[in-house]
Amino acid sequence: MATQTLTEQNFDEIVTGNDIVLVDFWADWCGPCKSFAPTFEKSSEQHPDVVYGKVDTEAQQGLAAAANIRSIPTIMAFKEGVLVFAQPGALPPAALEDLVTQVKALDMDEVRKQLAEQQQS
Repeated sequence: MATQTLTEQNFDEIVTGNDIVLVDFWADWCGPCKSFAPTFEKSSEQHPDVVYGKVDTEAQQGLAAAANIRSIPTIMAFKEGVLVFAQPGALPPAALEDLVTQVKALDMDEVRKQLAEQQQS
C-alpha cells in the first residue's frame, strides 16, 4: 500500500479509524527525510495491513506544532488511536521493520492500563 498524505483535515480520522498507523513527519528541504522516504515507502509495501502516512511539516505547520515536532524526520506509531512510539531521526530498514513488528505485537489492554496508572500518579 502506498503512503498517504496526512493533513490537519484527515489526521485524526486516519489515526483513529485504523488499527496501526505509522507517520513520517518530513519536509522537502530535509536531506535525511529524502533519504528515509524510500525505506518508508518500501515498508508500506511489505505491510498492507498498516497505514503509512506522511506529514509535510511545511504545508502542515499546525499539525507539526500540535504533534510537538522539533526535529525531522520524526517517526510516530499509533495503535488503536494511541501514540505508542515517537522518535526523531531516520530509521534504517531493519529498525523500521523491528518497529512495525513490535507495534503489531503490542497488547493494547496492557498499554491502556499503564497509561491509566501514569495518569493517576
